[in-house]
Amino acid sequence: MRILNWALALGASALAATFAVTCAAAVPVYSFDVVHTYPHDTHAFTEGLLYHDGFLYESTGLEKLSSIRKVRLESGEVLQKIAIPPQYFGEGIVIWKHRLISLTWKSHVGFVFDLASLKLQKTFHYTGEGWALTQDGRRLIMSDGTAELRFLDPLTLQETGRLKVTLDGQPLENLNELEWVRGEIFANLWQTNWLVRINPDSGQVVGLIDLAGLLRPSEQIPGQTDVLNGIAYDARDDRLYVTGKNWPKLFEIRLKSTGEVAGTKH
Repeated sequence: MRILNWALALGASALAATFAVTCAAAVPVYSFDVVHTYPHDTHAFTEGLLYHDGFLYESTGLEKLSSIRKVRLESGEVLQKIAIPPQYFGEGIVIWKHRLISLTWKSHVGFVFDLASLKLQKTFHYTGEGWALTQDGRRLIMSDGTAELRFLDPLTLQETGRLKVTLDGQPLENLNELEWVRGEIFANLWQTNWLVRINPDSGQVVGLIDLAGLLRPSEQIPGQTDVLNGIAYDARDDRLYVTGKNWPKLFEIRLKSTGEVAGTKH
């Protein structure tokens, strides 16, 4: 079994300093196989992504360009689309029963829409930044760019608790897009090619997923193609999807062990 230097794997990223510790607990590292590739809107600055009843739902960011859309997976066709008011930078989304709930970045405002029509039902408020949302069947889970995840009551949208996410006891910040996958929280690490698997009870990172090379350099448009961001999971058929901001493709992937564990032993 080989030990992967996690800090070096992140390269020059400012996050690397976060992991300059000696891992006491082995955290397995995963790679991927591409199962299928689908088209993705190169003008969709992806902030939130989820799979529901055979369709993708995606939220996009940037002021004056933020939107929420329902998308046909196979073709990338946008079936429904609403614009977020232009003063807001749209962020993550989640579905709870017959409602779609969305965040904004720095405005402290969230929106609740009717899922079928995407008509606005109400707004709600929170402190700090809004980055991403998912749910575990009992509560909503929200990221805000810090090392803490918030739990929200799905009906009142009030905060009910927090979970500190750690890698070998060290806080892990820049948790971005979230997805509930087989009893774990998957999260993008902002501005990296890594996903992390988080134990929802302890907050400990229990797996690292290296998606470097998923989008080939020849598929990237200089000045347009941005970072990896967007995780969706089809629980019924056990299918995992990922994409990025302004990426031309969305990928169904299957995780595979690399035989490595994370560490930064000196």
